[in-house]
Amino acid sequence: MSRIEQPAAARFPEFFYRQTKSGRSLASILHCERIPLADLAERFGTPLYVYSASAIRDRVGAFELAFHAVPHTLCYSVKANSNLGILRLLARLNCGFDVVSGGELERVLQVSRAAARKTVFSGVGKSRPEMEAALAANILLFNVESESELSALAECAARLKKTARIALRVNPDVSAETHPYISTGLREHKFGVPISEAIRLYAQAARRSRLSIAGVSVHIGSQILDVKPFGQTMERVAELVRELRSNHAIKYVDAGGGLGIDYDDQTSDFAERLAAYAQALSAPLSGLDVHLLLEPGRSIVGPAGILLTRVLYKKTNRGKTFLIADAAMNDLLRPALYGAYHQIIPVEATAGNSRETVDVVGPVCETGDFLARDRELPTMQEGGLLAVLDAGAYGMSLASNYNTRPRPAEVLIDGRTAKLVRRRESIADLLRLERKTK
Repeated sequence: MSRIEQPAAARFPEFFYRQTKSGRSLASILHCERIPLADLAERFGTPLYVYSASAIRDRVGAFELAFHAVPHTLCYSVKANSNLGILRLLARLNCGFDVVSGGELERVLQVSRAAARKTVFSGVGKSRPEMEAALAANILLFNVESESELSALAECAARLKKTARIALRVNPDVSAETHPYISTGLREHKFGVPISEAIRLYAQAARRSRLSIAGVSVHIGSQILDVKPFGQTMERVAELVRELRSNHAIKYVDAGGGLGIDYDDQTSDFAERLAAYAQALSAPLSGLDVHLLLEPGRSIVGPAGILLTRVLYKKTNRGKTFLIADAAMNDLLRPALYGAYHQIIPVEATAGNSRETVDVVGPVCETGDFLARDRELPTMQEGGLLAVLDAGAYGMSLASNYNTRPRPAEVLIDGRTAKLVRRRESIADLLRLERKTK
């Protein structure tokens, strides 16, 4: 018996096929690190989110290497994947966090109260209770997104006798080639304040005794593959910092996140793109002596996770073939919401398998419930397992209970250890908060 190992794709070293030859048959079983995915499906059921701890460590390490020459802090974007097990791993890797709600802040505090000192709070609609919780936790920075929010934060800080360190999130009016739902840097978007109004608003903030001006913040969108918009943005931010320095102590520049991953090209070189990204951000800031805050999310956890799903039924309607899987749009919304592409591969691949064009769909009562359309895959049978790649970001965090479907379990793999970091919901869980009335 011989064993051959190969990655599922070039940039997925933690997800690999182990080929076993026995007699005349040859089977390739997909693993996460050292554990067969088929074993995880048997143990935890499907649909199932599976994350690789090694992949997350590797991505954090790649960021640290790319930015080693620049004073910086990685503030992981919690909205990408807020599982406590993943946040705990990132805290141990000395990461800070970017949160956009009081709930996300509480998740960070559950993991490490010390991490609050490296946490930034973004978002256009911070409520006063959320501001008060962040002030009590002594977070690093509030990214303020409107004049009204500036006043509300000043009032909260004065009432609690706390000092709020702030940066204004400026809107640079830079276009990023990405999906319109996740583009945030143009004047027609709800985010930030016009960069032309920043000087006036910083002067207004300086008159508030409980506000401490500490930086400038910017974020132009998500899933951006071309680094040029990042460079253009930083050039405008650097010009603003130079203007502000005459009156304000600007220590931090929060560059936001947004660096994308290539869902289509599984051979793309992330380290090369990351180096170009680091150059685009740091070059315009040269000589300014600022501390760079980075908010990566998808680029750290996206390729570190897969969604494991089982084929329930196979059907053909007048030449159209459907694989009906037990994972649906409520489990992974991105294809239905954005028309997003995710590579899908079989957990067990047999040498010489035939291929067919199929739609991979779920059980939800919507035509928009699909994981892939007109996708050429190895021929699958009912009961077979599929792995949806690049599902670590905005998979579980966008999941819902539509059709009263319990959300999947989540498992974090570290070498030969599989840790259940979120159990599968039950129907009883879904009904628990609802009042029974006659």
